[in-house]
Amino acid sequence: MEVALLAFAAALSVMTGMVTGIFEGKVAIAAVESIGKNPDASGKIQGMAIIGAAISETCAIYGLLVSFLIIFVLGNKL
Repeated sequence: MEVALLAFAAALSVMTGMVTGIFEGKVAIAAVESIGKNPDASGKIQGMAIIGAAISETCAIYGLLVSFLIIFVLGNKL
């Protein structure tokens, strides 16, 4: 039972990567639409989109780190 709970907790923490990927795609779509509407501001829009994607990517990296900690640190204590 404890192994199943650890696996479920690791799966939930990996889901942060999935959610991050979905919303990074939405950011890219919004940036492309904005550049299409106003090509003169493409430099600012592209820069902000890259910064936003980089900041949100840290959430996915933290989720992966937490899942590794759950699997390898807590999993070895069983």
